[in-house]
Amino acid sequence: MNCDTVLKCLAACGLDCSRCAEYKEGEIKHHAAKLLELLGNYSRMVPIKATQHQEFNHYQEFVQILQCFSTAGCSGCRSNECLCPVNCEVKTCRKEIGVDYCFQCSKYPCNQTFPTGSLRERWLKNNNRMKDIGPVEFYKEQLKLPRY
Repeated sequence: MNCDTVLKCLAACGLDCSRCAEYKEGEIKHHAAKLLELLGNYSRMVPIKATQHQEFNHYQEFVQILQCFSTAGCSGCRSNECLCPVNCEVKTCRKEIGVDYCFQCSKYPCNQTFPTGSLRERWLKNNNRMKDIGPVEFYKEQLKLPRY
């Protein structure tokens, strides 16, 4: 694993875009599409299964969620096709400053990105850790943890 690979995956804030449910080349999209394929015409079994497990009465909603996951289209925070629903100043700021990660900025930690709250705490934690061990090692650590 090298810096270029990690740079494609990690946003400037330290979140892993490549493991996001909205990432168009991500595992969640891939697995959702594969599960839809494997289920095929399972809907014909739903009435039978619903007699044993009432959860199957909601099977169509489950399929709709899988379809949503399987059509993810975000290219990540570093791209021009970023579809992140979080209103985040980091992606714009890091471009203007010319850094890859927030901790590389001479103004880090600033108050313009995430002034308060849990997003600020996560941003600080991620960037402080990257500053201590480097983005590649940080990314390796993140791969061992759930994305959400």
